[in-house]
Amino acid sequence: MTGMALSAEAVAAESAPLDYLRRLGEAGEGPHDLAEAALMLAALDHPEKKLAQFRAHLSELAEVARAQCHFARHAEGAADALAAVISGRYAYEGDRENYDDPQNADMMTVIERRRGLPVALGILYVHAARAAGVEACGLLSPGHFLLKVTVKGSEALIDPFNGGALVEREHIDAPRFAPHFVPEPGGSEPPDALSPVADADVLLRLLNNIKTRAVKSRETGRSIELLKRMVLIAPRRALLWLDLAHSQESLGSLSAARGAYETCLTLARPGEDISNEAAFALHALKRRLN
Repeated sequence: MTGMALSAEAVAAESAPLDYLRRLGEAGEGPHDLAEAALMLAALDHPEKKLAQFRAHLSELAEVARAQCHFARHAEGAADALAAVISGRYAYEGDRENYDDPQNADMMTVIERRRGLPVALGILYVHAARAAGVEACGLLSPGHFLLKVTVKGSEALIDPFNGGALVEREHIDAPRFAPHFVPEPGGSEPPDALSPVADADVLLRLLNNIKTRAVKSRETGRSIELLKRMVLIAPRRALLWLDLAHSQESLGSLSAARGAYETCLTLARPGEDISNEAAFALHALKRRLN
């Protein structure tokens, strides 16, 4: 709603999601109610839309998943049941024609259109699985979001973008699944593409899809707004604060950038590359402010 004042109703609708996301960030890495959190993130961009209809849909999805997964005795059976609900009954599918459309990472429009990116659809699978009592989590797999479900010690990997298809472990090493890894000081090993990630990471990945497209379109203001949401839900991530500070400085918001650099320094370990970069940037910024 750039360029116009929000109505009192719109302000109230916007403040509730912000409060929810702030509390979520304060609670830590998870587990979280991923679908509700994704809905709250989308609500920030759609204060005119009522949350009730989307919550009703998520509740219905959960109820049907509980019934469908009731007799699953192993992970593959649960995965098949989830696919039958989300891809079958509700016709969710990956948007191949307009993959880069930011709507594909906006949970409200994903629900309305039944189309989305892998991570957005994956959140719906995790939501349905957990509602059915099935353990589920997102996986690192940076090139293409996957999730894992676990039932009585058995595991199955699900590709939410492709109709909930099962993925064989030996296929994870394909280039599109290979993680982009930069070694940390001390020589740590690259993380496995099948490593589980925290719920906070899943939400950050959802936001990063939108931010990447904003950066590509040179929408700096939009990028900063998305980074603010990222630090809201993951306030202990030093790198996010550093990215926010750089973006704010580039837009000329020097006071805000200074605060973000200082927060980064309180979170980063002394001597780390992030800490050194933030300290150097903060020193240069203070000279500009003086």
